[in-house]
Amino acid sequence: MHSSIVAMVLAGGQGTRLGVLTEDIAKPAVPFGGKYRIIDFALSNCVNSGIYKVGVLTQYKPHKLNAHIGIGRPWDLDRKGGGVTVLQPYTYESGKAWFKGTADAIYENLDFLDEANPKYVLILSGDHIYGMDYMDMLNFHISKHAKASCACMNVPLNETFRFGIMVTDISKRIVEFQEKPQQAKSTLASLGIYIFNWDFLREVLIQDAKDESSSHDFGKDIIPKMVGEKDDIFAFEYDGYWRDVGTIYSYWESNLELIQSIPQLNLYNNSWRFYTRTEEMPPAYFGKESVCTNSLVSEGCEIHGVLNKSILFQGVQVGKGSLIQDSIILTGATIGDGVEISNAIIAENAQIGSGTKIGVGEYAENEENPGVYNSNISVIGYHAIIPENATISKNCVVHNGVKENATDNWQVPSGKCVR
Repeated sequence: MHSSIVAMVLAGGQGTRLGVLTEDIAKPAVPFGGKYRIIDFALSNCVNSGIYKVGVLTQYKPHKLNAHIGIGRPWDLDRKGGGVTVLQPYTYESGKAWFKGTADAIYENLDFLDEANPKYVLILSGDHIYGMDYMDMLNFHISKHAKASCACMNVPLNETFRFGIMVTDISKRIVEFQEKPQQAKSTLASLGIYIFNWDFLREVLIQDAKDESSSHDFGKDIIPKMVGEKDDIFAFEYDGYWRDVGTIYSYWESNLELIQSIPQLNLYNNSWRFYTRTEEMPPAYFGKESVCTNSLVSEGCEIHGVLNKSILFQGVQVGKGSLIQDSIILTGATIGDGVEISNAIIAENAQIGSGTKIGVGEYAENEENPGVYNSNISVIGYHAIIPENATISKNCVVHNGVKENATDNWQVPSGKCVR
C-alpha cells in the first residue's frame, strides 16, 4: 500500500458521443466487457497498483455510478484510513454548484486532499479502458525529479489530430504541447493520466482558479501553461492497451476486441484482475439447439439460438432460431424467437420481439444526429420494447424507453430513429 499517493478519478463526464447509452447515466457507468462498467478499469488499476486512497469526482447523472461504487468493497476499497470517497459538486453561498472543468473539480476538493496530505496526486479519467501499473509511472516521476508527469503513448501520425500531442527532448522533458494539431511535431499523445507533486499542484490550482480567462481544464489550460513556463514536466511513455470508448463505433469495436484469439486487454490475467460489482446469477445455460462461436457470455444468460462474435452481459435471454453476430447485448435484454441481429448494441433490459431483424440493408446517414450515429451500428436504447416482426436497418437508433406503440410502422429504414 502506497500511502504517499492519492488518486483522483474524474468521473463526471456526460459522454454525449455515446448517444442514448449516456442519456440517463454518466459515461463511466456505461457497461463494458460482459460484466463490467467503464470506471471499473481505473479503480482496479488503482488497487492493483497498491493505491487505496481514491476520490471519485462525479457530476452528470451520478445515481447509477454512485450505487455501483458504494463503499468500494468489490475493489477492496472499504478501508479505514483509506478507501474510496465519492466527491460530488456542492452549492456555495455564491450559488456555484457544478464543476467548471477538470482542474476546477480538483480545486473544489482541496480540503479532501489537504486532509489526506499526500506527497503525490494521481489524476485519472474514469472513462478509459486499459490496464496500467501506476507505480511504474510514479517511479519514473520520482527518478526525473519531476513536478508533474503525463502518461503518453505513440499513436499513428494520421491520428494525432485527435489528441493533445507532447513534444519532448532527449530526457523526456515536455518542451511543447500541441492541442489536436493538423501538423504534429510528435506522435506522443496525452492519455489524460497525470502525477503531480501535491504542493506544486495545490499552488497551480489556486492560481488557475483566479484566472478568469481559463476554462479550468488540465488538458486545455494547466498542462499547456506548465509547458510554456518550462516547469519540470515529463512524458511517461506507456506501451500497453488503452482505449477511449467515446463514440458508438469505438465502444462497439473495443468490446469486440475482447473476443480476439489473443486480446490486447487480458481479462483473465490473475495477476492483474479487474473487479466490479455485479448481481449474483446462476451459470449461463445453452439449450440443445444453441451454437456459440467466438463470443463472451456472462452468467445468468439463457441461450437457445446462435451466437457469433458477440458479447452477452448478465441475464440475457436468446430465443430459438435467433442469430446474433457482431453485436453487444447488455444486461437483462430479452431476444425473442427467430430474431436476426447484426452489428448492433442492445442496451440493458431492452425487449426484442420474435421475428425482428436489426442491422439489415445498406448504410445511410443518420437523420437525427449524424455526428453521433455515423457507422453501420444500430443502437436500441435502455428498456426499449420492439414488437414482433419489426425491421430496423443500419445506423438506426431506438431511444430509451420506447414502447411498441411509438410508431405505426416498425419497418425502419437505415439512418432513421424511433422516439
